[in-house]
Amino acid sequence: MDSALIPEGVKRCSPKVFFFWTLPWIALLLWGAVSAALCLLVGLNQTNMSDYFAFAVWIVVDLAIIALGAGAFFTGFLTYIIGKKELKDIINAAVIIGFICYSGAVAMLGIDIGQPIRGWFIFWHVNVHSMLAEVSFCITCYLGVLAIEYLPIILENREIKKVRTLRLAGENLHGIMAVFAATGAFLSFFHQGSLGGLFGVMYARPFDIRGGFYVWPWTFFLFILSAMAAGPSFTILCTKLTEKIARKHLVPEKAFQTLAKISGSLLCFYVVLKIIDTLVWVFGNVPRAGLSFMDFFKEGPYGVWLLVLEILVFGVVPAIILITPSARKSEGWLITGCLMNCIGIVLNRFTFTIVSLAIPVMPFDKFVSYLPTWQEWGVSVAVIGYGFLLFSLSYRYLPIFPKERELNAATK
Repeated sequence: MDSALIPEGVKRCSPKVFFFWTLPWIALLLWGAVSAALCLLVGLNQTNMSDYFAFAVWIVVDLAIIALGAGAFFTGFLTYIIGKKELKDIINAAVIIGFICYSGAVAMLGIDIGQPIRGWFIFWHVNVHSMLAEVSFCITCYLGVLAIEYLPIILENREIKKVRTLRLAGENLHGIMAVFAATGAFLSFFHQGSLGGLFGVMYARPFDIRGGFYVWPWTFFLFILSAMAAGPSFTILCTKLTEKIARKHLVPEKAFQTLAKISGSLLCFYVVLKIIDTLVWVFGNVPRAGLSFMDFFKEGPYGVWLLVLEILVFGVVPAIILITPSARKSEGWLITGCLMNCIGIVLNRFTFTIVSLAIPVMPFDKFVSYLPTWQEWGVSVAVIGYGFLLFSLSYRYLPIFPKERELNAATK
């Protein structure tokens, strides 16, 4: 039965091997399920959240995977709207990765609000002055778009295609996919920006506050640009990892090179703007608040080194790697550049989420660092287990990579 579900003309490991492969990811999911149950049934006292830290570590993970999942909307935009046809060989993987990231993020938010059964209050009793309301609308709607984009891939399964109605439904969805790609790009643009804008308008926190354009702080645009730069790199990383594990060529090199070049170019643009934004903040916003730059780093574990790591080590360096053709064409350097790019964005989200809350804003306040509980780690790592499990199932039973047969026939 298992072999009948596998895409035609390709090889997969035996059911026994696949079963053992899934065990570690199922274990992570079980850890997450126990952690989530404790948080929902006992309360958020299972975390180290406090009056200082309204966000737990899973919000760092949440913001990070939303940025990394941006490869779905941006690759879709490049493929169907801009017309980068070579990216059709990787767009299915990008959609599945995006679906995993966004569905995982929404699940974590359900834990964060404490009472997910009242999650609909966000939409019915909407606070029209809240950026988080706009973020909630856009993330939920975009998750729906990703589900619709994922559906025709599922309908490509060999057994499902035997049902004529489902086969025709899948073909029709493929035909109008450009509409959903455009809708996804629109929704993602605003929720990525509003997540950044949320921090830029925190007037009580000089570490975060930024100037801007009309009602939009600069962090609004920086979050959009950083997600567009990191998302394609994360898609490349996941696809390369799949190739290494499967020991196959799954995507033509041209698709990787196109995506990496665009990712590197956007990262260069982002790093330049991030450096300018940081300098304006250091020499403009900070003095106006009656503070000095080192006031934010004079105590606690979050020093200037974190800023250096984020901008120079994991910003400038991967940008140079990804825009240099000779480095980009080397698989080792390509993977290194993409990995460093993704780490840089995670550091950026960590800085805005945790570090900004750790720094005192009143003379009588003290610096408070944050140490997550095992329950928080459980909820966070469950997304990793969920991601590996869903992508593995999709790779095994769905024709994610259109050129898999052709590429591996050519290498025999």
